[in-house]
Amino acid sequence: MKTVINIVLALCACALVYYCYASIMGPINFDNEKKIRDKVVIARLMDIRRAQQEYRMLHKQQYTASFDTLIDFVKSAKIPFVAKEGVLTDKQLEDGLTEKKAMAIIERAKKTGKWDDVKKNGLENFKRDTLWIAVTDTIFPKGFYADSLRYVPFGNGAQFEIATKSDTTKSGAPIYLLEVKTPYTVYLDGLDKQEIINLIDVQQKLGKYPGLMMGSIEMPNNNAGNWE
Repeated sequence: MKTVINIVLALCACALVYYCYASIMGPINFDNEKKIRDKVVIARLMDIRRAQQEYRMLHKQQYTASFDTLIDFVKSAKIPFVAKEGVLTDKQLEDGLTEKKAMAIIERAKKTGKWDDVKKNGLENFKRDTLWIAVTDTIFPKGFYADSLRYVPFGNGAQFEIATKSDTTKSGAPIYLLEVKTPYTVYLDGLDKQEIINLIDVQQKLGKYPGLMMGSIEMPNNNAGNWE
């Protein structure tokens, strides 16, 4: 009988130790896994931001709320790149010469075949050529998979929520806003449910979005991420 009691006590002690260990390590393990997932999701959001910034340069400063459109842009669009050769000297700048004026002189010489003004202004070695380069060759590494932009890492096929908004400043100037986000419940799915609930509760009490978000359609923030 005494042996049985000792065994039961030993099992209870082991169970207590395990419970204490789990109560301590549970939140630690959750936090470590959250940091890993945060890093990957943030990287994807930054890729989206980079693509949107290039998109707006060719679309009158407007963003797109369509991943289909954005992905097609990344796959097929080309953006201008100015190849520069030569610089204006301090003397040329003091004389009122600008790059725009210099190129106007050179373009006029090309059309007329008269290069006197080019030589007079010392622009023989001054060149500015616009090249059109594929988006995928400039802002993303080789082999980048554009179709992945829409999907939330660890989200089991879930897509980022994306929204745009056109507004005006007090002075009447147009302003274009972008917002891309995903809640904790999507990319932390599979981790401790109670920890996720606690995390969401804390963010909501602080008046913050319970997840990762880039940009805002409520106020201009230069497309900053809520992790920055």
